[in-house]
Amino acid sequence: MPETFARRLCVQMCPINEPTTGRIPDMAKKRVVMDADRIDRSITRIAYEILEKNKGVEELALIGIRTRGVYIAQRIQEKVFHIEGTNVPLGILDITLYRDDIAQRKGKPRLERTDVPFSLDNKKVVLVDDVLFTGRTIRAAMDALIDLGRPKRIQLAVLVDRGHRELPIRADFVGKDFPSSLWEAVSVHLKETDQKDEVIIEESQD
Repeated sequence: MPETFARRLCVQMCPINEPTTGRIPDMAKKRVVMDADRIDRSITRIAYEILEKNKGVEELALIGIRTRGVYIAQRIQEKVFHIEGTNVPLGILDITLYRDDIAQRKGKPRLERTDVPFSLDNKKVVLVDDVLFTGRTIRAAMDALIDLGRPKRIQLAVLVDRGHRELPIRADFVGKDFPSSLWEAVSVHLKETDQKDEVIIEESQD
């Protein structure tokens, strides 16, 4: 890059109170795209949309996909209770044995408990996860659900949809769409696991 162009670019990008040296500053590698307030408002909106699409809470059930999908499902359950005064049944799903890459993974898979203490037959089930990416996690979750019963309908709620689908799967309820590059990591942090609510997008260092 010619030196004059580099200096001109640096003048535009550097803070005014810092001297320009001709060196182009490093771009930020990580950015927060949702803070705690935005996450809460998105979950509130999802709860209202679920109730509207399903015409209330009759035969409605929430299933959180481990790990962060469970905590988002719990928050949706709380929002629905505040709106309708009814506790919607909530289940927890571990999809480890249903993943299509389990044979390629090294070591023994770590299994966690699936806990769905109610019948899924004829239920309007809302699967809940944090990030929708290729769709393979959701495919595995639907296989696991079908092994547990025969829901009347399966819907999907996610906090973030980052695109790049590899399977014909879409979410019914989305907190926020964030078109991303494949070399970017989209991470949801929640207070229950990470002591802070935020969604960050981070560029790969490779």
